[in-house]
Amino acid sequence: MAPPVDVHGTVDPRFDAVRTAFARNFERHGDVGAACCVWVGGRPVVDVCGGVADTTDGRPWEHDTPCVVFSTTKGVTAIAVNLLVQRGVLDLDASVATYWPEFAANGKGGIPLRWLLSHRAGLAHVTADLTLDDVLAWDPVVDAIAAQEPVWEPGTAHGYHVRSYGWLLGEVVRRVTGMSIGAFVARELAAPLHLDLWIGLPETVEARIARLLPPLELQDEHARELFEAFMKDDPLRAGAMGGPSNLFRYDDMWNTRALHAAEMPSSNGVATAPALAKLYAACIGDVGGVRILDGDTVARASRVESDGEDVILGIPTRFGLGFSLPPMLSPAAGPGAFGHPGAGGSLAFADPDNELAFAYVMNQMQLGLTGDRRTETLVAAVYDALA
Repeated sequence: MAPPVDVHGTVDPRFDAVRTAFARNFERHGDVGAACCVWVGGRPVVDVCGGVADTTDGRPWEHDTPCVVFSTTKGVTAIAVNLLVQRGVLDLDASVATYWPEFAANGKGGIPLRWLLSHRAGLAHVTADLTLDDVLAWDPVVDAIAAQEPVWEPGTAHGYHVRSYGWLLGEVVRRVTGMSIGAFVARELAAPLHLDLWIGLPETVEARIARLLPPLELQDEHARELFEAFMKDDPLRAGAMGGPSNLFRYDDMWNTRALHAAEMPSSNGVATAPALAKLYAACIGDVGGVRILDGDTVARASRVESDGEDVILGIPTRFGLGFSLPPMLSPAAGPGAFGHPGAGGSLAFADPDNELAFAYVMNQMQLGLTGDRRTETLVAAVYDALA
């Protein structure tokens, strides 16, 4: 058991158990640096952080320490796209090619926007031979996706579009707004709510970012063998998980300026826990005079669009319009919750039935096939307090 860590921040007494669970994550579940923020009824009730943001110099985790949140970024992208649907700029049932004509190549002309959001487009594996520079430059990778054939018949199955989700939806946003997805998020989501949240990190923020720590090797030999087989045995899965040309690994590449500065709306969002919790709170209620998504939009976006065995992950998954739905968020999350987890452990979601918004971010990645004990204990503690 690791030594106790000082936990900083504020907690409504009703939610003291969440602070306790957060502290125990350092002692029992391997956290190094982390933050958790919870809003209930339109106000923050938990806002805590602790540990070390950078193990190379001992810099502590502060209230404004942001970090890469991997696929938790997908939830931010989904909020942006659903906002454009709410405004009438996008039509869920219109062909993607309506907004992005080149996308119609190789039999993709009938794919509606709805299928991009719900992982049904058959484009989880980017088949072109690309360099990292190509991918980070945006245009080469979206041009390659527009030109390729689907890897399964669109609409017939769903499979997690691990990396391509962001480029697909980000290009649609760019085509209809004239702005990159990072610029749109900055103007329409981050600025009105004063959020420390970016897709494409400004250089002025680089010194504050937490340094990610790659996942430790699984200690249980059977679990390790299962995970290795999961990652390697299926070529389609390997292609989707590794990204174009198998360029992406969960290692020190995510601590580079190039990966922070690029816009990867599926993977490289940078945020603080308070920013993510506040954003989701503003999707289900008024926050300082700002509400991002209205009730009808939330109800539509959190309705099940894809359910059952995922052809990429090989396990059951459930998606709405860009959002992960229970039980993918956490076993304790309410049935009406919507949001997205991220590789390594981050998680952000809203539960309109309980007027709840939750966010957890960390720098010690943990990978596995059976969930993350850190978020499981935190989310369970939140719901126990609500009960």
